[in-house]
Order: sequence, then structure tokens, then C-alpha cells
Amino acid sequence: MAFVLCVALALTSCTEAPRREVPQIPPPPDVAAAPADAIRTSTNLASKVITPGTGTRHPRPNSRVTVHYTGWTTGGETFDSSVSKGQPVTFGLDEVIDGWTEGVQMMVEGEKRRFWIPGRLAYDGVPGRPQGTLVFDIELIRIES
Repeated sequence: MAFVLCVALALTSCTEAPRREVPQIPPPPDVAAAPADAIRTSTNLASKVITPGTGTRHPRPNSRVTVHYTGWTTGGETFDSSVSKGQPVTFGLDEVIDGWTEGVQMMVEGEKRRFWIPGRLAYDGVPGRPQGTLVFDIELIRIES
């Protein structure tokens, strides 16, 4: 399962995932940098709510969640997307990059949020992965546990 998540999401620290073409999804206008009104955490993770959620509880660091997402480099290149695949994904928050583990815990079910994840909370230093700040639109569909 972990290998499947590595290939499907490109969110874990796996280094052997094969390269594949990702359909390009137009990046948001603020992909280059977080806007001044973005919320910043002590780790410099920036985020902005796009659509408020309807839920009331937040996932924990080891919760299993179902999400739809798209990831871009700050240059606007789409490098992964469940949206383009037409299928949301389910995984444990302890199975993904640190920026996702921290950020998704800020969300409630039904919420869609944009994150600017600094490279040190993503893939910096991992060969074959996008480097530097990454931008993700994440929709939290369900908290399973």
C-alpha cells in the first residue's frame, strides 16, 4: 500500500517512484508566493481557505483522510493531482510529507484550502522530487479515523 501511495500521490519520501506525465491543471494566480493575508504557522507553512468546511472536527497527526488535491511548483507546473485522475485518495497523515501532516490538521471536512509548503516540509534534498516551495489545493472530503 505504501508503494501505491508513493506512486499515486508523490507525497511520501519514496525515491524510486517512476516519472509519469501529469495533465497540467492551470495554476492559481497566487502560485508564485503566498499572499500577504495568508495564515502562517511557526514552521512557515502558509495557507488560505478557499471554501469553508461544514465539519467541526480536525484530523489528528495519524488520522486517515480522503482528499482531492492538486500540487504545483511555484513556477506553475502541475506535478501531481487526484483531480486530474478523477478519483480522491485516502491515506494516513503520518504517511505523507510534513507540510501535509501539519496543514491538513488545520482543516475540517468539506474545507478546501491552498497551502504554500516550504521545501524543508516537502521534498528538499530528495532526488527526483520537486524542490523548493510547493503549492497544493487540498479539499478534505472525509476524516476516517
